[in-house]
Amino acid sequence: MKSTMGIILTGGKNNRLKELAETRSSTAVPVAGKYRMIDFALSNMVNSGITNVGVLTQYSFRSLMDHLGSGKEWDLDRRNDGLFIFPPSLTGENSGWYQGSADAMFHNITFLKRSFEEYVVIAMGNCVYNMRFDGMLDYHLQKNADITIAYRDMSDFPPEELVYMGSLNVDEDGRIIDFQEKHNDPKYVTCSMGIYLLRRELLIELLDECASHGKYDFVKDILIKKLETLKIYGYKFNGYWRNISTINAYYRLNMEMLKPEVRKELFEGEGKIYTKVKDEAPAKYNEEAEVTNSIVGDGCIIEGKVENSVLFRGVTIKKGVHVKNCIIMQGTVLNEDVKIEHTILDKGVVLSRGIHLKGTEKFPIIVAKNVTV
Repeated sequence: MKSTMGIILTGGKNNRLKELAETRSSTAVPVAGKYRMIDFALSNMVNSGITNVGVLTQYSFRSLMDHLGSGKEWDLDRRNDGLFIFPPSLTGENSGWYQGSADAMFHNITFLKRSFEEYVVIAMGNCVYNMRFDGMLDYHLQKNADITIAYRDMSDFPPEELVYMGSLNVDEDGRIIDFQEKHNDPKYVTCSMGIYLLRRELLIELLDECASHGKYDFVKDILIKKLETLKIYGYKFNGYWRNISTINAYYRLNMEMLKPEVRKELFEGEGKIYTKVKDEAPAKYNEEAEVTNSIVGDGCIIEGKVENSVLFRGVTIKKGVHVKNCIIMQGTVLNEDVKIEHTILDKGVVLSRGIHLKGTEKFPIIVAKNVTV
């Protein structure tokens, strides 16, 4: 896909992620022991042969920029093309807060105009999946489409969370005939994956037209309004796909990662998922340690019991601790005799001796970054 460039949208602040997105973009939220959400969209682009990628940032982008760096881990630190990170646009007329996805791309339209690729893949950065975009481009060309949108049957997703997604309907030929964006009562369980493919020149035209009418949203103000005048097709994806629109979705995603079949598809599927490399010693288990069905990151020290949990790098689990169905992020310390269940601990949390925390699957307890309890 040398003729294709990529754009990753990181979005604004997501209040539904609560403390996890208080100091970071939702695309920089840690997942599966050592990754960040954006690793999946970026790795999928690289695995598809896309070497010119722009990341449009907005809310709390420092940790995201620190994670991406020069793009070395994705082989994007190159002389020609590579990884381009665009912070919010700050001018006399503009506060830096984009009004929507089309507005974000319009304010960085120079990147599109200076590029030479014929096609562009636009993807949301807060989704977990393993997909090569080659098949999507082939389908786009086969259908002679103007725009192609990747979609998936979300029957395996809680119905109450479909309201945070775009639902769509396609005809027998695959053309999209109806599209509802984040509707309170969605008519369809087939939902957009937030991945769009179209000609670069067409995208520039659509963004110019959208901005001239004072509109800001790529889906509501471009895609939905152009359903009849442009040939917009749906490309069905049948693999594993999740987004983190809510804290429940984030918790459930990490718990699903404990299933071998999910990990196999994500990390041994269409291509490797790359992330920022950190050199740390392997995890250390003492004689009393008891670990079952868990992901344990490098540098962890475990002296207690851990089951059905995800532990990120450098977590310390001391004697007498029992961890069950939890997500524990980097550098967190659980002192002696702590008992936690259905709990999410952000980076650098310290739980004092004897603390007991118990949430539920639908309402996990969250402890914010660098808090001592």
